[in-house]
Amino acid sequence: MTLLSVTQVGKRFDNGTEALSGLNFQVRDGEFVSLLGPSGCGKSTALRLIAGLLAPDRGAITWEGPRPELGFVFQEPTLMPWAGVLANARLPLDLKGVTRAEANGRARDVLTRLGLKDFTTAYPRELSGGMKMRVSIARALAAKPRLLLMDEPFAALDEPTRQALNDDLLRLAREDRMTVIFVTHSVTEASYLSDRVLVMTPRPGRIKADVPLPPGPRDRLSAAFAADQKRVAEAMLEPA
Repeated sequence: MTLLSVTQVGKRFDNGTEALSGLNFQVRDGEFVSLLGPSGCGKSTALRLIAGLLAPDRGAITWEGPRPELGFVFQEPTLMPWAGVLANARLPLDLKGVTRAEANGRARDVLTRLGLKDFTTAYPRELSGGMKMRVSIARALAAKPRLLLMDEPFAALDEPTRQALNDDLLRLAREDRMTVIFVTHSVTEASYLSDRVLVMTPRPGRIKADVPLPPGPRDRLSAAFAADQKRVAEAMLEPA
């Protein structure tokens, strides 16, 4: 079932920059879709339009049925430095007026699933970059979103940490039956995570290729995965 349709969407900012023009794609319920393209092609703008943080100048973003619960993970963890891990993770529940007991329980559950059971009282300054990102993901998942939007969340992490978080993300998406739209500029990451990779043109961004990938699990060292990466990379190199 189609969850989301983006139809002929355009966005121009007040400074005259045309970020998107004629952006068209659909996302099915339960899919993991990556938006892949060069820096400045409008990937993050597209994500913010879907989240409702920006409004399109042209075109429409429509939902099949009521707008679902959304979670958003930004490139920077943006944690509250004065609050511990548990308080940071339960923030969206506090804002919704969920009781403290229920909010703590839901936040603890997600933190445990992300390997942070023993760090609930730690402060952000005491955490590594990967742990901070895990808290940011936990905060998004505590609200039990149907659609998770992720804006290059692992770009600043070292490769082992990035791969571990990729694996955790796939596990959580499968367990919670979430739809995920993931922004990245990494061919390898997009190929490893996605059911489909949507390749964008340079600004103003639009979709120039829709690359379906075989179902996982995937082996990063296999010939099959190398072939998947080659297909995605070739789509990136094709003329717009």
